[in-house]
Amino acid sequence: MISLDARVAYSADHDLFRDEVRKFIAREVAPHFERWERNGNVDRDFWKAAGAAGLLCPGVPEEYGGLGLDFGFNATVNEELSYSTGSMPGLVLQSDILADYIVALGSEEQKRRYLPGMIAGDIICAVAMTEPGAGSDLQGIRTTARRDGAGFVVSGSKTYISNGQNADLIIVVAKTAPDLGGKGISLIFVEADRDGFRRGRNLDKIGNWSSDTSELFFEEVRVPEENLLGIENRGFVQLMEQLPQERLALAITAQAAAQRAFDEAVTFTKERSAFGQRVFDFQNTRFKLADLAAKLQIGWAHIDWALQRHVGGKLTTAEASAAKYWHTEMQWEVADAALQLHGGAGYMNEYRIAQLWRDARVQRIVGGTSQIMQEIVSRSL
Repeated sequence: MISLDARVAYSADHDLFRDEVRKFIAREVAPHFERWERNGNVDRDFWKAAGAAGLLCPGVPEEYGGLGLDFGFNATVNEELSYSTGSMPGLVLQSDILADYIVALGSEEQKRRYLPGMIAGDIICAVAMTEPGAGSDLQGIRTTARRDGAGFVVSGSKTYISNGQNADLIIVVAKTAPDLGGKGISLIFVEADRDGFRRGRNLDKIGNWSSDTSELFFEEVRVPEENLLGIENRGFVQLMEQLPQERLALAITAQAAAQRAFDEAVTFTKERSAFGQRVFDFQNTRFKLADLAAKLQIGWAHIDWALQRHVGGKLTTAEASAAKYWHTEMQWEVADAALQLHGGAGYMNEYRIAQLWRDARVQRIVGGTSQIMQEIVSRSL
């Protein structure tokens, strides 16, 4: 369990909310998670239950059905879900990233059309950025949304899309002015029931098995002009403006999952014996765990610092990118060391550390690779 003894970013209200989140996870996540992992998908019932419990998009203003809370409440959900499962990025995507796109960029009509359903769990949202030939470099995308009368026609394909199998609403990153490169990108809402929209396969991944990740195809999909999110041809800039929160959310989930991996290693080494003593009692084991404990201690202090800066509107893109880089790299280090301390048992899927190790690997890629984070930080120097 995540300790709150030395945390400085949370209030008593956050702590009360955390208690409810833990009860929700015990009731609605823990009994079903292994089945979700086997099925490669999370039940829609989970989304509705999360909505009913107030766990989805808590920062959305009250006039659109939200609770109007600060990002500390989102962070509380992220920490507890990640500690419990090490996975489930789809909820982070909906609550911390896409809801904020709509709050920040959406028209009044779009906010009232989409946000209440996202908060209730009736609308599952995805964002379609990555393509078979374009990942971190969004300027290289080939999907287009051409003007046609009073709307747009969206054509192209996307891949590695989280929430892709379940999504009712997709924010598509497309070129509306291909000749302008990165300055000709727009964000377009595409509802999943539109003619020409098609889901591909649920992709077979190394980890994060319960997170549906899909190919999506847009074959001359017609949408009205009011499905444009934000300003035409300003999509790239608009995406960049929302990056600090996205990268902070990823840093938070990495920190919590790293803590769980560490806790699993401590428990296992204290229970397992070798050469007549507990594995924990070997100096090598204790020194390795001490090294990891020190890094986790630093990590929690940094998370609180970054969280306080973000809630205060001061967290920069470079700072958030540094946080995403450091915490996801640290998560991988802790998960790998924790698996090693399990010995052969760590390679067995029946032990939780195996799943935590698998799920940790993508964190250094998703939301911008570690190398892209380093590039962004270097530009601020």
